Order: sequence, then C-alpha cells, then structure tokens
Amino acid sequence: MITTSIVYEETNYYIDHDRLFKELIKTFFQEFIEAFFPEEYGYIDFSQLTFLDKEIYTDIVMGEKREVDILVETKLKGKDTIVIVHIEPQSYFQHEFHERMFIYNSRLYEHHRKPILPIAVFSYPNKRDIPTQFTISFPTLKIHEFQYLQLHLIKKNWRAFIHNNNPAAAALLSKMGYAEEERIQVKLEFLRMLSKMELNPAKMELLYGFFETYLRLNEKEEERMREEITKLPEHEMNQVLKLPNSYFEKGIKQGIKEGIEQGKLIQGIEIAKKMLGKGIDVNSIREFTGLPKEMIEDIKKEMD
Repeated sequence: MITTSIVYEETNYYIDHDRLFKELIKTFFQEFIEAFFPEEYGYIDFSQLTFLDKEIYTDIVMGEKREVDILVETKLKGKDTIVIVHIEPQSYFQHEFHERMFIYNSRLYEHHRKPILPIAVFSYPNKRDIPTQFTISFPTLKIHEFQYLQLHLIKKNWRAFIHNNNPAAAALLSKMGYAEEERIQVKLEFLRMLSKMELNPAKMELLYGFFETYLRLNEKEEERMREEITKLPEHEMNQVLKLPNSYFEKGIKQGIKEGIEQGKLIQGIEIAKKMLGKGIDVNSIREFTGLPKEMIEDIKKEMD
C-alpha cells in the first residue's frame, strides 16, 4: 500500500493557493504523477487509491501547526509494500525549505513507519534553486542524508506538455515558464488540450478555475485569442466550440458580445467571414460571435 500525503501551511495569505493546488492534485493525482514523475509512476498501482483523514503536526520550535490535507493509500505494482508519497506545494522561496521537508518526512515516518517518497511542487515566480537534500553529519561520519523530488514549474517548458492531453499538465501550463508574448498561445493550447479530453463538467470547472487564477488574459489579449481560434484547423475549432461549461461559453462569447456592444462590430464581421470561409454553419457562427443570424446570412451572400 502507498500512502500519499499533501502538506499545506496554515496561513491566510496562501490559503487560496493551497486549496487550488490541493484540489487539482487530489482530483488528478494519477495524471499529475504521470506527467511530471514518469519513473515513479511506473511503480504505483493507481487502482488501489484510498483517501484517508488529514493529520496535523505541531512544530514546537517554530510555534506553528502543519496540516497534512491529503493521505492516499495504495499498493506498489506487484507488491504489498506500503509507501507514503508526500507532496507539498510551495508558493514562495524559502532558504530552509529542504530542512522543513526533512522534518515532515521524519514526522510522517514516525507515525506510519513506512518508506516515504517526498515531492515538492514549487510555483513561486522565479528560478531560485532550493537544495534537493538535507544532510546531518559529524566530522567522523555522515549521520543522515535526506533527499526529495522537486517539480519547479517555472523551469518547465510549457510546449513539452501540450501534446499528451493530460489534465493536470494542462492546468499547470499557467505556472510554467513562458514569455509574456506567449500568454495567448499558452491559453490557446490549454483550450485545445481540454477540447480533446472527456471530462465531466465539475472537472472542467476545476481546470478552468485553476488556469484562470494564474493566467488571465486582458481585453486586448482576449480579442487576439478570438482571432487565433478562427485560424485553427476546422475540426479543432469545432472541438473548442463544443466545450461544455467552457471558457469559450463564459469568456470568449461574452467578450465578443461586449465588444459588439462597444462598437467593435467590424471585428465580429471579420471573424464571421473567416469562419464562413472554413465552411462553418451560420448557427455556430452566431453562437461564437454573437452577431445576428440575419447579418451573418447577408455576409454569406456577399461572399458568394
């Protein structure tokens, strides 16, 4: 059996961050491990996952409480070995973080007396390194050497994750290393990835909410996004348009309607022309642009 724990700090400032990461990783635990820790993924039997009650530890020296929000038990493939996988999201740089991971590891081992696989997920917005090990030594011997795995999102190339349609990777594109001018492309790829997944509305909402929290386009970027969607191959554009409870329905379509109300009718007409040129039906164009059906039919006649 493997026990998976996700530890979060009790601080009001980071509570939204912690909740979002906890919910994402808990909902897509298998996909998260598969995307970012493929070697470890091969050892875990994900059919045996059982979520357990959270645990709370007190750091007497620092005078703080640490809460283990998620514990999951499962088995290693082909074995009955119980292991604890400890995952801790970290949203800010901390010099002594590696020591804190060691303390967590010690407390978890004391409680469960099982092997532990510790993982840290760094989402802070810089590339400052944190040691991957914590060593305790004496001049005559090395007493203890603790090591843990790191996922430093800002150091990940977002383009390396856009072809596997992994929901955890799709959401975390928003925290990876992309240039300012790539923001629109990152979001477009996020939409394309989700349009190819078969997820229920609740999971769609989770992914959209997470992504929007960390990468929200401004009005001008939204306008460019609408243009980019019309440039997609027809089958991909249709997939995006069919997303349930989607960013398209709540964001893009609303953005276009607001644009038309503000006198940006020309943009809507240009988009309609491009969609007509791709053979998209009038009703779909009406839903996408917010233009009246009669106007789209008139544009179509002019193009014919």
